[in-house]
Amino acid sequence: MDYQPLSGREFPRFSAIKTFFRLPVATPQDDFDVAFLGIPFDGGVSYRPGARFAPSRIRESSSLGRGFHWGRGEQLFSKLKCADIGDCPTVPIDLAQTYSKIESFIYQLVSKQKKFIAAGGDHSITLPILRALKKKYGVPLNLIHFDAHLDTYPAAWNCEYHHGSFLRHAIEEGLVNPLQTLQIGIRGPLASKEDLDFIQKHKITCWTMDDVRADSIKSIVRQLPHFTSGPTYLSFDIDGLDPAYAPGTGTPVPGGLTTYEVQQILRSLKVSHLVGADVVEVCPAYDHSDITSLVAVDVMFEILGILSQ
Repeated sequence: MDYQPLSGREFPRFSAIKTFFRLPVATPQDDFDVAFLGIPFDGGVSYRPGARFAPSRIRESSSLGRGFHWGRGEQLFSKLKCADIGDCPTVPIDLAQTYSKIESFIYQLVSKQKKFIAAGGDHSITLPILRALKKKYGVPLNLIHFDAHLDTYPAAWNCEYHHGSFLRHAIEEGLVNPLQTLQIGIRGPLASKEDLDFIQKHKITCWTMDDVRADSIKSIVRQLPHFTSGPTYLSFDIDGLDPAYAPGTGTPVPGGLTTYEVQQILRSLKVSHLVGADVVEVCPAYDHSDITSLVAVDVMFEILGILSQ
């Protein structure tokens, strides 16, 4: 199979069946390196739903994507064979069944030695993904986590599993190594001071927006830790960006990252073994002119650049 994107000169970018970056459709058994997939589920949200519609919208917006990464000087779709493997099955009214389906789907994929970039979906989808990766690699993963929120919060309405608790469960289940976890873009008011207890107890490295803005972006990216050993996962919550740059999200928080800052940070990350990533919490119903979906496309492209290292 030719794993090149569909030519915009043969089929204009507003035409043809929509796939991520106009890539061919494949199955996990096919001969490719990186899978793009959707996880259309928002049964874990606590405020504005709608992220279930993000994968299809991001696919459509990715028709504007190109393959040559100017900053890296690489044609990414020539260096890596990539494909759209469709959507993970979900049960929109049952989180437990959806978790089981996500874990099974991702494990089948990575057991074929594939890497992947998933488009959510709300942030609750990350927990079953990490369960599948821990099952595959047998060790806690390093985690790079972009977000406005800590996502280490307690149960909500007596429900343990929701989009604000994935990281707490991931650490308590031994899925990620808290000492090799980096959070970027955290900000905003908390319910109480006790919300900080979990990250302090587990010694998670947390870069707030005040930390990011303490110096120039060039200086900040030089301080990024290197992830040179062990499998690493990257989870990108779109609300890590300021709502001015990503309005289409369920829980927007002012004072966030700019698109340029995100690009510079992602391009500067040194990760020797990135095994997968997700981009979550895009909510098309609250978007304007596809701004947020286009940002998600750009983030996915930058993550592909990390995978090409």
